[in-house]
Formats: sequence, structure tokens, C-alpha cells
Amino acid sequence: MTAPSAHHRAITVRLFTQRLSATPRGARLARRLAVSRLAAWVIPYGADASETIAAIVAELAANAATHGRVPGRDFELRLSLVPGRVRIEVADSRGERRPPGPRDVRPPHPLAEGGWGLVLVDALADRWEVLDRAPGKTVRAEVDLPGWLGLFHT
Repeated sequence: MTAPSAHHRAITVRLFTQRLSATPRGARLARRLAVSRLAAWVIPYGADASETIAAIVAELAANAATHGRVPGRDFELRLSLVPGRVRIEVADSRGERRPPGPRDVRPPHPLAEGGWGLVLVDALADRWEVLDRAPGKTVRAEVDLPGWLGLFHT
């Protein structure tokens, strides 16, 4: 076996997956676990990228615990780190309450107490989408980290 050439460098992909209870406590824990995992991946606490990803995780986890909750079923948080971006995926078991996609999100009335979660995700994520799965759905968001490309080549 030969060493990778300059054109075929090996790339390290880091992955974190955790199932959490579909409760407010599970949603809070998702955010804390995400920030902790990012720090382990050399994205320090308090960095803009960490704060952005934490806010997206918090909103998607809260939505999964509130709107995607099926009694007796958990939701899943998955983080993937590849050169240049972090992918956030939150999957729940409720398929019939599919949220609007990126082009369909509308802000609520300015004085509304709720309905701001996906507006925030839409503003913070570089890309996001809603995917069907059996059973339920996955909301996937990505945050670009262009300055971090070189850290993950092996």
C-alpha cells in the first residue's frame, strides 16, 4: 500500500451520535453535549462556530422534544465534522408534523412568543433541509468552517 498522494490525501471525519429523551431536559443536554464534543474536536467553547452550532442544536433539539415527540421514543443528535464544515442532524419519530423547509420558513408575528426556532436555524446555518425517514424525519443543518480545513488532514 502506498502513501496518499497530494491529490488523494486522507481526510479524518469525526462523528458523534447520541439518543436523548424527547423532553426539555433531553433538549438541554443535546446542546451541552454538542458544545463539549466541539471542544474535543478543537472548536473551543465561546468561539463563533461553537456558539452558532450550539444555537442550531438547541433549536432543533427543542423542536424534536416539543413537536416531534412520540411517547416512548427518543430523538437522535448526530454531529459530523469533516474538513470545512460541521453537519448537525436531529431525527425524531414523528413524520406527520413535518416542519417547513428552508424556502418555506416565515417569521411569526413580531410579538409572538414561539415560532422563531426555524427562523433562527435559517439565519445561522449555511445550508439546511428536512428529510423523511422511517419512521419520522431528520432536520439536517450545516455550518461552514473554511478556516479549519487544514486541521483535519492526516
